[in-house]
Amino acid sequence: MQFPNERQLKTLRERYPAGTHIRLNHMDDPYAPVPDGTVGEVQYVDDAGNIHMKWQNGRTLSLIEEADSFTIIKEEGK
Repeated sequence: MQFPNERQLKTLRERYPAGTHIRLNHMDDPYAPVPDGTVGEVQYVDDAGNIHMKWQNGRTLSLIEEADSFTIIKEEGK
């Protein structure tokens, strides 16, 4: 695994600021995935580039941009 550099981290943090709502399309985790279609809120992006989430089902499993499929939910009027 290659860690992101400072420029890449800045881009990730700008793309996924805390409070961003995301709908999971699919998570490739054979052990304990979050179910497809679950909505969650970004808590923060860590130094490894993991997107820490608080899912509506109570889970807190992180997203990885290159490994997981998800969609940012746009708020009405924005």
